[in-house]
Order: sequence, then C-alpha cells, then structure tokens
Amino acid sequence: MIGYLRGCIQRKQPSEVLLDVGGVGYRIHVPLSTFYRLGDPGAEAALLVHTHVREDALQLFGFFSEQEQSLFERLIDVSGVGPRLALGILSGIEAAELVAALRAGDLARLTRIPGVGKKTAERLVVELRDKMPAAPTEPAVAASPSALKDDVLSALANLGYPRAQAERALERAQRQCPDARFEDLLRLTLRLVSAT
Repeated sequence: MIGYLRGCIQRKQPSEVLLDVGGVGYRIHVPLSTFYRLGDPGAEAALLVHTHVREDALQLFGFFSEQEQSLFERLIDVSGVGPRLALGILSGIEAAELVAALRAGDLARLTRIPGVGKKTAERLVVELRDKMPAAPTEPAVAASPSALKDDVLSALANLGYPRAQAERALERAQRQCPDARFEDLLRLTLRLVSAT
C-alpha cells in the first residue's frame, strides 16, 4: 500500500493533484484544506496517502497533515460514508470545526455540509463523538475576474453546492476581498456558503 508520496506537482484542481514521483504520475484526490496548502504546478509537494482498494478501482487520497488523514480514516469507518463523501466532508468544514461539531453533536452544522443529511449526521455523531482526537490546528495557506469566478463556481459545484447559493456567496466574498487569489476566494466563499 502507498502511504506517502513526494514529488513535483504537474497540475492541481480543488479536488485532486497530479504528482510526478520519479517519472510516474499519481492522481491523488485531496480535500480543499490540502489543496490550499499545495504550491503551484512545478513546486515540490509531499503528501500522506490513504490507498483505497475496491474490486474495480485503486484510489489514492492525499493529506497534508496526520490529523486530516486520521479524520478521513475515521470517517470512512462509519457505515454509509465512503471515501468521496469523507473527502467532501473534510472539504466542507475545517478539521477543528468538524471535531468540535462531532463532539458537541451539532447536527445543524453537520447537515450544512453538502452530501450530509440528517441521518448521516446522526450516524457520524453516534459513531465518532467519543473517538475524536484533540482539535487539530491548521495554518492557512491571478486570473481574469470572469475566469476566477467560473473556477470558484466550478469547485463549489463539484462539492455539491447549488449554483444559485454558490453565486450569492461568491458575490459576497468578492465584495469582502476584491483582490483575492483563487485559493483565498474559494476558502472565503466556502465559509460563507456553509454558513447559510
């Protein structure tokens, strides 16, 4: 099993990175928290990796920190939560906030994450409340305006947010930070859309 990869970023998108390791390109799915911390294409990156094996696929999920990887692995142990939903959960809420919401049994906050309904939120709380690690601390990590807007809306659509809701949150985010880069604008928009 692959547990760690270090190499050159060939390309990155909000949900995945293509990492060149010794001439072999590994497609690694990542949460937004890891995406924010990756450098630009051409930069070197090192990721902790969870290898997920199914009958029909072998998928790699990468994380910048042990806390993210640990949360991901705990999430996929919950009945009904697969790796894609676990990645969506980690992309829809900061790790420290997720731990706090699970510990407090905050179903309202958990159901604001795309893909997490009331039953899934209840299952997460029941199965993970007492298994949560100490709250992790994650440090924060120029395109044309229309291209930037399209990229942010595309990323939010991939995470499951309705377009109208995403557009409203993006407009508010652009008013708050008119000169923000893609990663910063996506993070702020995600925070705003999750709060509604």
